[in-house]
Amino acid sequence: MVAEKARVYSASNFSLADLLAQKGETTVSVCVPARDEATTIGPIIDSIVTHFGLHNEHRSPLVDEVIVMDDDSTDATASIACAAGAEVVCVADVLPDAGPGHGKGNVLWKSVAASSGDIVVWIDADLRSFTPSYILGLLGPLLTDPDVALVKGFYERPEHAGTGGGRTTELMARPVLATLFPDLSGIHQPLGGEYASRRVILEQVPFAQGYGVETGLLIDIARLAGADRIAQVDLGTRSHRHRPLRSLTVQAMEVLHAALRRAEGVDSTVLSTVLARPEGTTIDAQVTERPPLRDTADYRPR
Repeated sequence: MVAEKARVYSASNFSLADLLAQKGETTVSVCVPARDEATTIGPIIDSIVTHFGLHNEHRSPLVDEVIVMDDDSTDATASIACAAGAEVVCVADVLPDAGPGHGKGNVLWKSVAASSGDIVVWIDADLRSFTPSYILGLLGPLLTDPDVALVKGFYERPEHAGTGGGRTTELMARPVLATLFPDLSGIHQPLGGEYASRRVILEQVPFAQGYGVETGLLIDIARLAGADRIAQVDLGTRSHRHRPLRSLTVQAMEVLHAALRRAEGVDSTVLSTVLARPEGTTIDAQVTERPPLRDTADYRPR
Protein backbone atom coordinates (compact mmCIF):
# COMPACT_ATOMS: atom_id res chain seq x y z
CA MET A 1 0.00 0.00 0.00
CA VAL A 2 1.16 3.52 -0.76
CA ALA A 3 0.21 4.59 2.76
CA GLU A 4 2.89 2.28 4.15
CA LYS A 5 5.64 3.26 1.71
CA ALA A 6 4.65 6.84 1.01
CA ARG A 7 7.06 9.67 0.62
CA VAL A 8 5.00 12.32 2.41
CA TYR A 9 6.30 15.84 2.93
CA SER A 10 5.19 19.32 3.86
CA ALA A 11 5.90 22.27 1.58
CA SER A 12 7.68 23.84 4.53
CA ASN A 13 10.35 21.11 4.27
CA PHE A 14 11.77 22.88 1.22
CA SER A 15 13.35 26.32 0.88
CA LEU A 16 14.18 28.29 -2.24
CA ALA A 17 17.87 28.38 -1.36
CA ASP A 18 18.06 24.63 -0.79
CA LEU A 19 16.27 23.77 -4.03
CA LEU A 20 18.42 26.15 -6.04
CA ALA A 21 21.45 24.34 -4.65
CA GLN A 22 19.95 20.99 -5.71
CA LYS A 23 18.69 22.08 -9.13
CA GLY A 24 21.91 21.86 -11.09
CA GLU A 25 21.24 21.59 -14.82
CA THR A 26 17.63 20.45 -14.35
CA THR A 27 15.11 22.75 -16.03
CA VAL A 28 11.63 23.47 -14.69
CA SER A 29 8.43 24.45 -16.48
CA VAL A 30 5.32 25.62 -14.65
CA CYS A 31 2.22 25.15 -16.81
CA VAL A 32 -1.13 26.73 -16.00
CA PRO A 33 -4.16 25.50 -17.97
CA ALA A 34 -6.70 28.31 -18.22
CA ARG A 35 -10.06 29.17 -19.72
CA ASP A 36 -11.76 32.41 -18.71
CA GLU A 37 -9.79 32.85 -15.48
CA ALA A 38 -9.14 36.61 -15.73
CA THR A 39 -10.09 37.18 -12.09
CA THR A 40 -7.40 34.87 -10.67
CA ILE A 41 -4.67 34.32 -13.26
CA GLY A 42 -2.80 37.60 -12.73
CA PRO A 43 -1.80 37.20 -9.08
CA ILE A 44 -0.75 33.56 -9.65
CA ILE A 45 1.59 34.41 -12.52
CA ASP A 46 2.95 37.55 -10.86
CA SER A 47 3.73 35.58 -7.70
CA ILE A 48 5.64 32.88 -9.60
CA VAL A 49 7.58 35.32 -11.79
CA THR A 50 8.51 37.60 -8.90
CA HIS A 51 9.39 34.98 -6.29
CA PHE A 52 11.38 32.64 -8.51
CA GLY A 53 13.44 35.20 -10.37
CA LEU A 54 12.16 34.83 -13.92
CA HIS A 55 13.30 37.64 -16.23
CA ASN A 56 15.79 38.79 -13.57
CA GLU A 57 19.27 38.72 -15.03
CA HIS A 58 20.82 39.03 -11.57
CA ARG A 59 19.20 35.89 -10.14
CA SER A 60 19.35 32.22 -11.06
CA PRO A 61 15.72 31.16 -11.43
CA LEU A 62 14.29 28.04 -9.85
CA VAL A 63 11.55 28.09 -12.49
CA ASP A 64 12.82 28.44 -16.05
CA GLU A 65 9.51 29.16 -17.76
CA VAL A 66 5.86 29.81 -16.94
CA ILE A 67 3.40 28.87 -19.65
CA VAL A 68 -0.29 29.68 -19.57
CA MET A 69 -2.17 27.32 -21.88
CA ASP A 70 -5.09 29.44 -23.05
CA ASP A 71 -8.01 27.18 -23.99
CA ASP A 72 -10.16 29.55 -26.08
CA SER A 73 -10.73 32.10 -23.34
CA THR A 74 -13.31 34.78 -24.15
CA ASP A 75 -12.19 37.16 -21.41
CA ALA A 76 -8.86 38.89 -20.69
CA THR A 77 -7.10 35.78 -19.38
CA ALA A 78 -4.41 35.82 -22.09
CA SER A 79 -3.57 39.53 -21.91
CA ILE A 80 -3.46 39.54 -18.10
CA ALA A 81 -1.21 36.47 -18.00
CA CYS A 82 1.12 37.96 -20.62
CA ALA A 83 1.34 41.27 -18.75
CA ALA A 84 2.22 39.37 -15.56
CA GLY A 85 5.17 37.70 -17.27
CA ALA A 86 3.92 34.35 -18.56
CA GLU A 87 4.35 32.93 -22.02
CA VAL A 88 0.81 32.49 -23.32
CA VAL A 89 0.24 29.60 -25.70
CA CYS A 90 -3.02 28.97 -27.54
CA VAL A 91 -3.96 25.32 -27.13
CA ALA A 92 -5.10 25.03 -30.74
CA ASP A 93 -1.64 26.07 -31.98
CA VAL A 94 0.13 23.08 -30.38
CA LEU A 95 0.41 19.86 -32.40
CA PRO A 96 -2.39 20.90 -34.78
CA ASP A 97 -1.81 17.86 -36.99
CA ALA A 98 -2.85 15.63 -34.08
CA GLY A 99 -6.41 16.75 -34.68
CA PRO A 100 -8.82 18.76 -32.55
CA GLY A 101 -9.20 17.85 -28.92
CA HIS A 102 -11.30 18.94 -26.01
CA GLY A 103 -11.06 19.02 -22.23
CA LYS A 104 -8.60 19.63 -19.44
CA GLY A 105 -6.56 16.54 -20.22
CA ASN A 106 -6.09 17.68 -23.80
CA VAL A 107 -4.70 20.98 -22.48
CA LEU A 108 -2.31 19.21 -20.11
CA TRP A 109 -1.08 16.91 -22.89
CA LYS A 110 -0.40 19.89 -25.12
CA SER A 111 1.29 21.76 -22.27
CA VAL A 112 3.96 19.06 -22.11
CA ALA A 113 4.55 19.52 -25.84
CA ALA A 114 4.61 23.33 -25.53
CA SER A 115 7.03 23.40 -22.61
CA SER A 116 10.73 22.56 -22.41
CA GLY A 117 11.47 21.70 -18.78
CA ASP A 118 12.86 18.42 -17.53
CA ILE A 119 10.24 18.75 -14.79
CA VAL A 120 6.69 19.91 -15.50
CA VAL A 121 4.63 21.45 -12.68
CA TRP A 122 0.89 22.04 -13.10
CA ILE A 123 -1.04 24.70 -11.21
CA ASP A 124 -4.77 25.32 -11.65
CA ALA A 125 -5.70 28.83 -12.80
CA ASP A 126 -8.70 29.33 -10.51
CA LEU A 127 -6.78 29.23 -7.22
CA ARG A 128 -7.46 31.95 -4.70
CA SER A 129 -5.03 30.47 -2.18
CA PHE A 130 -1.88 30.22 -4.32
CA THR A 131 1.47 30.96 -2.69
CA PRO A 132 5.02 30.27 -3.92
CA SER A 133 5.18 27.45 -1.36
CA TYR A 134 3.03 25.39 -3.75
CA ILE A 135 5.88 25.40 -6.28
CA LEU A 136 8.53 24.69 -3.64
CA GLY A 137 6.53 21.77 -2.28
CA LEU A 138 5.84 20.19 -5.66
CA LEU A 139 9.44 20.57 -6.84
CA GLY A 140 11.11 19.56 -3.59
CA PRO A 141 10.84 15.75 -3.81
CA LEU A 142 11.73 15.72 -7.53
CA LEU A 143 14.84 17.86 -7.09
CA THR A 144 16.08 16.17 -3.92
CA ASP A 145 15.27 12.53 -4.72
CA PRO A 146 15.98 11.23 -8.26
CA ASP A 147 13.82 8.17 -7.56
CA VAL A 148 10.59 10.21 -7.31
CA ALA A 149 8.49 10.00 -10.47
CA LEU A 150 5.35 11.97 -9.52
CA VAL A 151 4.47 14.47 -6.80
CA LYS A 152 0.83 15.00 -5.84
CA GLY A 153 -0.21 17.95 -3.71
CA PHE A 154 -2.76 17.65 -0.93
CA TYR A 155 -4.39 20.27 1.26
CA GLU A 156 -7.29 21.38 3.41
CA ARG A 157 -10.27 22.51 1.33
CA PRO A 158 -12.44 25.05 3.20
CA GLU A 159 -16.11 25.43 2.46
CA HIS A 160 -17.50 28.36 0.49
CA ALA A 161 -21.12 29.32 1.13
CA GLY A 162 -21.63 25.95 2.81
CA THR A 163 -20.19 23.96 -0.10
CA GLY A 164 -17.00 22.02 0.34
CA GLY A 165 -14.50 20.91 -2.28
CA GLY A 166 -13.47 17.38 -3.13
CA ARG A 167 -16.94 15.97 -3.72
CA THR A 168 -15.96 14.06 -6.87
CA THR A 169 -12.91 12.72 -5.04
CA GLU A 170 -14.89 11.38 -2.09
CA LEU A 171 -17.90 10.09 -4.01
CA MET A 172 -16.20 8.66 -7.09
CA ALA A 173 -12.40 8.70 -7.34
CA ARG A 174 -11.55 7.38 -3.89
CA PRO A 175 -14.03 4.46 -3.91
CA VAL A 176 -13.06 3.48 -7.47
CA LEU A 177 -9.33 3.53 -6.74
CA ALA A 178 -9.82 1.62 -3.49
CA THR A 179 -11.84 -1.02 -5.35
CA LEU A 180 -9.78 -1.43 -8.52
CA PHE A 181 -6.35 -0.07 -7.61
CA PRO A 182 -5.97 -0.49 -3.83
CA ASP A 183 -2.25 0.29 -3.97
CA LEU A 184 -3.28 3.89 -4.70
CA SER A 185 -5.79 4.25 -1.88
CA GLY A 186 -3.26 6.18 0.19
CA ILE A 187 -3.28 9.15 -2.19
CA HIS A 188 -4.88 12.06 -0.35
CA GLN A 189 -6.01 14.09 -3.37
CA PRO A 190 -6.07 11.89 -6.48
CA LEU A 191 -7.91 14.56 -8.49
CA GLY A 192 -5.97 17.57 -7.22
CA GLY A 193 -4.78 19.91 -9.96
CA GLU A 194 -1.43 20.73 -8.37
CA TYR A 195 1.15 18.07 -9.22
CA ALA A 196 4.48 17.59 -10.97
CA SER A 197 6.40 14.92 -12.83
CA ARG A 198 9.42 14.36 -15.03
CA ARG A 199 9.17 14.88 -18.78
CA VAL A 200 10.72 11.48 -19.44
CA ILE A 201 7.79 9.94 -17.53
CA LEU A 202 5.05 12.12 -19.02
CA GLU A 203 6.16 11.36 -22.58
CA GLN A 204 5.42 7.67 -22.03
CA VAL A 205 1.80 7.78 -20.82
CA PRO A 206 -1.54 8.60 -22.49
CA PHE A 207 -3.66 11.55 -21.33
CA ALA A 208 -7.40 11.21 -20.93
CA GLN A 209 -8.81 14.33 -22.58
CA GLY A 210 -11.49 15.08 -20.02
CA TYR A 211 -11.58 15.18 -16.23
CA GLY A 212 -10.31 11.63 -16.05
CA VAL A 213 -6.81 12.91 -16.76
CA GLU A 214 -5.57 12.93 -13.15
CA THR A 215 -6.97 9.45 -12.53
CA GLY A 216 -5.39 8.08 -15.67
CA LEU A 217 -1.99 9.67 -15.03
CA LEU A 218 -1.94 8.43 -11.45
CA ILE A 219 -2.67 4.83 -12.46
CA ASP A 220 -0.37 4.83 -15.49
CA ILE A 221 2.61 6.42 -13.73
CA ALA A 222 2.21 4.00 -10.83
CA ARG A 223 2.30 1.11 -13.29
CA LEU A 224 5.20 2.54 -15.25
CA ALA A 225 7.42 3.64 -12.39
CA GLY A 226 5.98 2.00 -9.27
CA ALA A 227 3.48 3.30 -6.75
CA ASP A 228 6.24 3.67 -4.18
CA ARG A 229 7.82 6.36 -6.39
CA ILE A 230 4.85 8.68 -5.92
CA ALA A 231 5.43 11.44 -3.36
CA GLN A 232 2.79 13.58 -1.67
CA VAL A 233 3.23 17.10 -0.33
CA ASP A 234 1.01 18.98 2.10
CA LEU A 235 0.45 22.39 0.48
CA GLY A 236 -1.63 23.79 3.34
CA THR A 237 -4.96 25.24 2.19
CA ARG A 238 -6.53 25.23 -1.25
CA SER A 239 -9.31 27.64 -2.10
CA HIS A 240 -10.84 27.83 -5.56
CA ARG A 241 -14.15 28.12 -7.39
CA HIS A 242 -16.60 25.36 -6.48
CA ARG A 243 -18.86 24.01 -9.20
CA PRO A 244 -22.56 23.22 -8.74
CA LEU A 245 -23.25 19.61 -7.83
CA ARG A 246 -25.11 18.95 -11.09
CA SER A 247 -22.06 19.89 -13.15
CA LEU A 248 -19.92 17.33 -11.31
CA THR A 249 -21.88 14.34 -12.60
CA VAL A 250 -20.23 14.20 -16.00
CA GLN A 251 -16.83 14.82 -14.38
CA ALA A 252 -17.41 11.81 -12.14
CA MET A 253 -18.38 9.74 -15.18
CA GLU A 254 -15.11 10.70 -16.90
CA VAL A 255 -13.13 9.69 -13.80
CA LEU A 256 -14.96 6.35 -13.74
CA HIS A 257 -14.16 5.70 -17.40
CA ALA A 258 -10.47 6.50 -16.94
CA ALA A 259 -10.27 3.94 -14.14
CA LEU A 260 -12.32 1.24 -15.91
CA ARG A 261 -10.26 1.66 -19.06
CA ARG A 262 -7.21 0.66 -17.02
CA ALA A 263 -8.84 -2.08 -14.95
CA GLU A 264 -8.10 -5.71 -15.71
CA GLY A 265 -10.91 -7.69 -17.27
CA VAL A 266 -13.05 -4.69 -18.28
CA ASP A 267 -13.95 -4.07 -21.91
CA SER A 268 -14.32 -0.30 -21.78
CA THR A 269 -15.30 -0.13 -25.46
CA VAL A 270 -18.81 -1.40 -24.68
CA LEU A 271 -19.49 1.11 -21.90
CA SER A 272 -21.87 4.00 -22.47
CA THR A 273 -20.25 7.41 -22.70
CA VAL A 274 -23.54 9.32 -22.65
CA LEU A 275 -24.87 10.73 -19.40
CA ALA A 276 -28.68 10.63 -19.68
CA ARG A 277 -30.73 12.62 -17.20
CA PRO A 278 -34.31 11.77 -16.15
CA GLU A 279 -35.72 14.88 -17.84
CA GLY A 280 -34.42 13.62 -21.19
CA THR A 281 -31.28 15.71 -21.66
CA THR A 282 -27.98 14.03 -22.46
CA ILE A 283 -24.32 14.96 -22.10
CA ASP A 284 -21.45 13.24 -23.86
CA ALA A 285 -18.65 12.37 -21.44
CA GLN A 286 -15.16 13.13 -22.76
CA VAL A 287 -13.43 9.77 -22.49
CA THR A 288 -11.15 9.74 -25.53
CA GLU A 289 -7.42 9.82 -24.86
CA ARG A 290 -4.34 11.38 -26.37
CA PRO A 291 -1.53 8.88 -27.06
CA PRO A 292 1.87 9.06 -25.36
CA LEU A 293 3.78 12.00 -26.80
CA ARG A 294 6.71 9.78 -27.71
CA ASP A 295 4.31 8.03 -30.13
CA THR A 296 3.05 11.31 -31.61
CA ALA A 297 4.68 12.00 -34.98
CA ASP A 298 4.95 15.78 -34.72
CA TYR A 299 6.13 15.96 -31.11
CA ARG A 300 9.59 17.44 -30.73
CA PRO A 301 10.86 18.25 -27.23
CA ARG A 302 11.77 21.91 -27.12
